[in-house]
Amino acid sequence: MPTVTYVQANGNSHEVNLDAGSSLMQGAVDNMIDGILAECGGSCSCATCHCYIDESWVDKITPASEMEKDLLTCVSEPKDNSRLSCQIRMTEALDGLVVHLPVSQF
Repeated sequence: MPTVTYVQANGNSHEVNLDAGSSLMQGAVDNMIDGILAECGGSCSCATCHCYIDESWVDKITPASEMEKDLLTCVSEPKDNSRLSCQIRMTEALDGLVVHLPVSQF
């Protein structure tokens, strides 16, 4: 079972095991990690699951779709490594992934 570490804006980190195929968003929600609101429930329509992929992992993640890129223009404090956590599915290859959460979700 792959592991992901969520790093909150305050520096607290939470390492959790996620089933392969689960989204990063669902992993945060299921493990009650503050910082991922997920208002649309993972349908890629609200951008309240914005996160930053750790720089060492950016090239290992499937690129964002055009719809996701459009939504990322609406997030607070976008960066080159911004992604919507509902659009990233865990795989064994992503074991050890580190995800940083923004200060706030709008």
